[in-house]
Amino acid sequence: MATGLDRIVIVGGGIGGVSTASALRAGGYAGQLTLVDAGEFPYDRPPLSKDYLAGTKDLEQIALQPPEWYDDNAIALRTLTPVAALRSTEGGVELGDGTVLPADRVVLATGGQAARPPIPGADSDRVHVLRSSDDADRLRKALTPGARVLVVGAGLIGAEVASTAIDLGCEVVLVDPAPLPLAAAVGPDVAAWLHGAHTARGVDTVLAGVESFTDTETGIEAVLGGETEPRTFDVVVLGVGMVPATALAEAAGLEVDRGIVVDPGQVTSNPAVLAVGDPTRVRRDGVLAPRAEHWEAAQHDGQRAAATILGTPPPAVTASWFWTDRHHNHVEAVGRMAAAEQTVIRGELGDPTFSAFGLRDGRVVGAVAVDDSTAVRAARRMIDRAVTVDASRLADTSTDLRKLLRG
Repeated sequence: MATGLDRIVIVGGGIGGVSTASALRAGGYAGQLTLVDAGEFPYDRPPLSKDYLAGTKDLEQIALQPPEWYDDNAIALRTLTPVAALRSTEGGVELGDGTVLPADRVVLATGGQAARPPIPGADSDRVHVLRSSDDADRLRKALTPGARVLVVGAGLIGAEVASTAIDLGCEVVLVDPAPLPLAAAVGPDVAAWLHGAHTARGVDTVLAGVESFTDTETGIEAVLGGETEPRTFDVVVLGVGMVPATALAEAAGLEVDRGIVVDPGQVTSNPAVLAVGDPTRVRRDGVLAPRAEHWEAAQHDGQRAAATILGTPPPAVTASWFWTDRHHNHVEAVGRMAAAEQTVIRGELGDPTFSAFGLRDGRVVGAVAVDDSTAVRAARRMIDRAVTVDASRLADTSTDLRKLLRG
């Protein structure tokens, strides 16, 4: 495909960057394509809190693509290569060693870093975060049978780490100031069941924040909100979100507002630079959307960025989707459960498989399912097509969900 572009450089080897490269080649781009990543090679991040942390998969097994894929697709993969700056004037990127890679278009897929809240004592070596394979390697060594583990934050990462740590034989305390973590994403009914599953597996859940950490000879003491006596742990894991990596964008003068601001085609305030994945915020009709920090969202960003570069139609917008695995259950959510005015439970809540559908004005706006991917796939089509459904038929497990798609 003729684009008039001879050189494209993608900065970052996560799912957003690799998806951009894949979509460019699949769309017919025949120019030079370079993928630069500071890590050893591009790997998938969701397994870091699960199979990789548990030691059942190694780094090679969670690679986003096998090594030969890059050669087969004529993608120059430069690993262990940090990028120092964007060269916005002449175009391209400057590497950490001073080398400049010229480019007609640059795609930023810089991801982010694990958040570290300003808790006194959180700089202790016993306090861990989980964002990279190096983080997971270090944490795995500490999760020995019988280890006393404090997980701070009961969102996706925190809950997954707690589940893995219990499987490894650790004693786990999970602390969060929210009574129903993930309620906005999965609805209060399913959120209550998910949080209760921790207790059922032996995790001690505490409704509180953390006030301080102090290293001692026997471990690390944590003062939890509302408690007068500190608790002692061997390991602390902070699972409290991420901070978008926007330093390159800021230094290059791109518009940044708690994320790299892009248009619906993933173009930044500099038309020669696009951005995808976790650090981006889309401005649509003058309104900035929140960052969408999920795997599939980054994948779709890459596909849109490639379409913009190629001048081809972008992929259709579909309802957002994410998944989590914890305590041997696979949970998927689609759409916006927070927008629902009615919740319909299909099956028995707490007896997998089951699902919950969020309805508004008779239409499905969100859904979450436990060990029931079929229900989520059907729900996504219902949301995308805006079909009206009968709540009683939706709740009836004998109803074929495909029939409800006809309206």
